[in-house]
Amino acid sequence: MALKQRTNLGKILVVEDNIFMAELLAEKISNVGYEVITVYDGKEALEKISKEKLTLILLDMPLHGDIDGFQLLNQVRKSHDKVSLPVVVLFNLDQPEAISESLKKGANYYLVKALANTEEIVSKIEEILKSKNREIPIEKIPELPKVKTEAPKKPEDKKAMAPAEKITVNLEAPKRLKEKIDKMLTLPEEEISIIALVDTMMEYAFLARASDIHLEPTENKLIARLRIDGILHDLFNFPKGIQSGVITRIKVLGGMRTDEHQAAQDGRFRIAIANPLRQFDVRVSIIPTYFGENSVLRLLAEQTKIATIDDLAFTNVDRSKIKRAVERPHGMILATGPTGSGKTTTLYTILKEVNTREVSVITIEDPVEYSLEGIDQIQVNTRTGLTFAAGLRSILRQDPNVIMVGEIRDQETASIAVNAALTGHKLLSTLHTTDSATTLPRLLDMGIEPFLVASTVNIAIGQRLVRMICPHCKIKKRLTDAELENLKEHLRPELVDNHRDFYYGKGCQECGDSGYYDRMGLYEVLEINDFIREAIMRRADASEIKKIAVKNGMVPILEDGFKKAVAGLTTIEEILRVVNE
Repeated sequence: MALKQRTNLGKILVVEDNIFMAELLAEKISNVGYEVITVYDGKEALEKISKEKLTLILLDMPLHGDIDGFQLLNQVRKSHDKVSLPVVVLFNLDQPEAISESLKKGANYYLVKALANTEEIVSKIEEILKSKNREIPIEKIPELPKVKTEAPKKPEDKKAMAPAEKITVNLEAPKRLKEKIDKMLTLPEEEISIIALVDTMMEYAFLARASDIHLEPTENKLIARLRIDGILHDLFNFPKGIQSGVITRIKVLGGMRTDEHQAAQDGRFRIAIANPLRQFDVRVSIIPTYFGENSVLRLLAEQTKIATIDDLAFTNVDRSKIKRAVERPHGMILATGPTGSGKTTTLYTILKEVNTREVSVITIEDPVEYSLEGIDQIQVNTRTGLTFAAGLRSILRQDPNVIMVGEIRDQETASIAVNAALTGHKLLSTLHTTDSATTLPRLLDMGIEPFLVASTVNIAIGQRLVRMICPHCKIKKRLTDAELENLKEHLRPELVDNHRDFYYGKGCQECGDSGYYDRMGLYEVLEINDFIREAIMRRADASEIKKIAVKNGMVPILEDGFKKAVAGLTTIEEILRVVNE
């Protein structure tokens, strides 16, 4: 219990089970002239209410301990009415049913911590205490869509959390091309057309929705593997005799040296296919290995119709947080996660939102993955000294409004990026961290001062990509008691509750018997508010920041995934595989 006394305006009891939030609220309220008493559980709160002459109670509703927020509110209203002792309740998230119940039980007003900073909380307290009847107009309680436990029956139900649709492709086309390649490989090596083989393989990979092609040499063959929906599949075995020809053809396309076999090389080329009529870039990396040169081709084919933030699989609350951050004129928006988690797609989508003729948008990337109309995109080139840091310095002299830095890798880049955000620029970038909360300590580890991190970062978006259940072969699956108990070991038991009905794909022709088709994002969106800033200033570690963020309404990535599994969009196995890997 802490006691702070400034003036004689009255006593306010802050009931908050998070000590750091309690102290921060106490400091802000005492600054406007009230004596503040902070307690951390319902039992201690009842003792203070019985002994002290209080002016108002600020009550955190998801209160831990033997007495929760609702029970405490009931006890208060048995001895005090709304005029003699007003109660302002705090919620982590927009929870319409819980908010309505608290108002029925006698709360004077409610605030959602995820949507209100400490200044707004203090302002509402002052407004209530200045009013004659201790009441002010209550805003309409939001009506949020609930996660359904049954499979979505209507397309609009699924669109609430599902990403944008893919461009449709004739399913017979990839099958026909695979048969064509298999037929080529039955020919004698000297009769195989290397050009036709490589071109057909590229077209097949695009139509099969592959993001990468791996050509891996072994002692007696060259294996072609395709990464589809994040998983590698062995597709073709090329004869060892054509290995050199295939790699040479790729080098020619990528503008690389064909006589160099002992050094790593990078290249890029554009390819066109006829049906559907499309052009896309391919990024090539070749590196020498024991059995010959290994080649990886990244298909930079933007096959999704993602045009706005609404097309990504964010919940309504997370989408609102991101839009608030995007609307701010300056500050940093950071996307975090491992390689291949969709960070670039998220940032490109935000760039499309802010890209108007009234602003200048410049990016520096390694590499430039997709061409964005109306945006100046710069490719990192270490051979000429054009690094992220050097490029960012030059960009600042180009009078930009919005800057995107492909990745913050070192202290120099981080320092320039923070200073750019501090001087009135909107800056987007990515960091390789395990979750959104780790982003802030990571910047501190790079040597950035806590007050700079606290004042420049607007939002950190942690994300992963999971495979979606194939809609053509999706069937319901009911968990056994043993499976339900096992699930509760990985997720909070109160979250799992008694959810037993989930879905999976049994496998069909459309999904290649995998049971999955396409991918979607799992997200956790950490919005920087006063509570988080105070933790940054104390150099709090990632676990503490995460606890504070969850208390303030952040939905952890695992819980976001669980809700999408309940909605029938993906499987529990896929969620646990991706989040825990």
